[in-house]
Amino acid sequence: MRPVRIALFIAALGAAQAQAGMFDDEEARRQVTDLRIKNEARFDQQAKAQLDLASQIQRQAEEIARLRGQIETLNYELETAKKRQQDFYLDLDTRLRKFEGGASPSAAVDPASGANSRPAADPAKESQDYEAALNQFKAGKYKEAAAGFGAFVQKYPDSSLAPNAQYWLGNAWYAQRDCKRAIEAQSVVTTRYAESAKAPDAWLAIATCQQELGNPTGVKRSLETLIAKYPTSPAAETAQQRLKKK
Repeated sequence: MRPVRIALFIAALGAAQAQAGMFDDEEARRQVTDLRIKNEARFDQQAKAQLDLASQIQRQAEEIARLRGQIETLNYELETAKKRQQDFYLDLDTRLRKFEGGASPSAAVDPASGANSRPAADPAKESQDYEAALNQFKAGKYKEAAAGFGAFVQKYPDSSLAPNAQYWLGNAWYAQRDCKRAIEAQSVVTTRYAESAKAPDAWLAIATCQQELGNPTGVKRSLETLIAKYPTSPAAETAQQRLKKK
């Protein structure tokens, strides 16, 4: 009987080991399955995060493109407005000169003798020189225009066209992005030719240059001076609108 018992014991032991092995395989498979599910879940989260990030980047790119478009539109509108204003002043300048009948003679009088201390300038030559410089400006040749207007105010300082020439000299410098010289030229208009029709516009031009130079205090002072000295001028109305935006 003992050999039979031993055989049964060995058989039972083998069956237990086989069952234990089966349980070990199932546990391993369950762990592998759990690990795979966790990895898939983690990959899904990462994929979703990447998709969300890509969507955010796309939205930001679209917003940047929209803002860039708005900036380009505003720049275009600003340049168009500047061009329109420039054309308006040029046309007004031409109309006023025709209305006034051209330049008046520039003749200085000697206080002691009452006689002319210098011969009268030729009105036709004055008008020709002024027109030549103005045409350079209209053609976008701002360097040549600045030279022409500068020569004009030196040669004909007492001409009725001198305030206009000095004003356009400032604009020619501004067109070349030289705000310092532009302010210097326009300051002559606001002092020497303060009673001329160009003086209010000169103050407005000075404020524009000060704005570009990053001088808000100067801008405010110039605009307020313009309004105080020339309250009924069109430039004063523009100055008031600018002050309201600050």
